[in-house]
Amino acid sequence: MATNTVVLAAETPTGRRGKTVFGILAAICFCHFLNDMVQSLIPAIYPLLKSAFHLNFGQVGLITLTYQLTASLLQPFVGLYTDRRPRPYSLAFGMGFTLVGLLALSMAPGFLTLLVAASLVGMGSAVFHPESSRVAYLASGGRRGLAQSLFQVGGNAGTALGPLLAAFVILPRGQPSIAWFSLAALLSMAVLTNVGRWYKGRRLTTAKSGSSRLEPGHSISPKKVASSIAILLALIFSKYFYLSSLTSYYTFYLMHKFSLPVRSAQIYLFIFLGAVAAGTIIGGPVGDRIGRKYVIWWSILGVLPFTLLLPYANLFWTAILSIVIGLALASAFPAILVYAQELLPGKVGMVSGLFFGLAFGMGGVGAALLGKLADLTTIAFVYQVCAFLPAIGLLAGFLPNLEERAA
Repeated sequence: MATNTVVLAAETPTGRRGKTVFGILAAICFCHFLNDMVQSLIPAIYPLLKSAFHLNFGQVGLITLTYQLTASLLQPFVGLYTDRRPRPYSLAFGMGFTLVGLLALSMAPGFLTLLVAASLVGMGSAVFHPESSRVAYLASGGRRGLAQSLFQVGGNAGTALGPLLAAFVILPRGQPSIAWFSLAALLSMAVLTNVGRWYKGRRLTTAKSGSSRLEPGHSISPKKVASSIAILLALIFSKYFYLSSLTSYYTFYLMHKFSLPVRSAQIYLFIFLGAVAAGTIIGGPVGDRIGRKYVIWWSILGVLPFTLLLPYANLFWTAILSIVIGLALASAFPAILVYAQELLPGKVGMVSGLFFGLAFGMGGVGAALLGKLADLTTIAFVYQVCAFLPAIGLLAGFLPNLEERAA
């Protein structure tokens, strides 16, 4: 094979698909649920922290910035390091940062301690996402889209549940009750220790059998690989910038346009988040069957007519359109991530960290910028502008079809 080509890692020495290890996938899905549940507690308890420590909005924003910087910027570097020096027990070790961060958050005497605690939780997340995505890749048995979907739906469920737990557990009992959630981190450490044991055994078996060797998969030049990664990053920007307009401001939009009470608007938000969870489950397996490029193209560009209609729809059709948008956009990420991993098969951790970090960062940046735009104009104008973001999905047409090249 020519030196300017890239190769795909085989699942077995002969290149056949191995067996999907659903027990390991269930374990990392569960731990993803616990990890993202803990993450989502932090913004949910801002009213408590603001009152207890007499914080201004700038200080609250600094807590968010500290957490997001550590959680998003560190992920590619963690993935790159573990690509070169695999650490089977790094998942449990990383969750230890989260455990310490939660305890520090529950006992923080001042603002600086809050920043340190938030950064520790962010560091735990920075280790967890690229490494657990690598485990999903290894346990997939070739069904990589399915594995990523199962892994990610756990995080979606945790993100949805966290604010609910904060409302019923932490807010009535105060700051010290945050410590109870360190039990979730401790449970996750125990589960991830067993996952690390499996990962270590898998590496030893792979080394003995020689199946770690790379086998030809596609003959795409490094330049084309680089341009394809750039396109995927642009698609991630489009997807998460638009999703942040719904996850952060959908209730305000419904209250502004349709005069809904807060509780009713939250029900519509819950329906939308349910559609996002369903889309996450659908995207990976469909990509395994019909090809990931087609899922990426349809899920981002295909949603454009619906986003353009949304700002002008009545309440009923707003709900229907938001369900379609949530289903379609959420189905993109498992396909995008696995596609990128197959473009760069020897850098699974770095690719996972880069895309998870960018997804998380785009959500935060998007929420801040769109909030400022809403202050300067109206919340309805925000949705009219964001409606054009899925047009970036046109770039997916320039992606090579990996399945055809592999065949």
